[in-house]
Amino acid sequence: MRWKVHGERALYDTPWVRLRSLDVQQPDGARVDYTVVRLRDVAVAAAVDGERQVLMMWRHRFVTDTWAWELPMGLVEDGEEPARAASRELEEETGWRPGSLRELVYAEPAAGITDARHFVFRTDDARRIGAPTERNESDRLEWIPLSRLAGMITRREIVSSATLVGVMSLLLDISAAGG
Repeated sequence: MRWKVHGERALYDTPWVRLRSLDVQQPDGARVDYTVVRLRDVAVAAAVDGERQVLMMWRHRFVTDTWAWELPMGLVEDGEEPARAASRELEEETGWRPGSLRELVYAEPAAGITDARHFVFRTDDARRIGAPTERNESDRLEWIPLSRLAGMITRREIVSSATLVGVMSLLLDISAAGG
């Protein structure tokens, strides 16, 4: 069953979010207006060290007024490749530079209402190059043992969907690798 889009009109635009009304035909033949949110892509970096720890940021999200651990992440700029954005965000937010990156997982967190795409990358060879240059991202950085992640999820210490997808994929990746 496939929906067909006959047209799209802008309802609201900012550099962060675009709200659109789509003229769609549903599989049963009905034509309806369907509101969607168009967002820029997000790149996420999971830096893992030789001691089976992942670099995370403790941060406040004012929209939901919550504190939680997150992986470094940010918007993919126009014309920028997601891997480059993940590398840039890791460096800006933590002061660590990846030597290499490989895609860990791709996700569409709410495909029924938004076109948001999340690209999560893993690096095992990040090196410290200095202090974070982005001063508005987190209160502190910490290398978290992978063995603690499941409990942190259960306790709602990790709530961001991009981080949840990233750390769960990281745990699957570690498990699949046999350790």
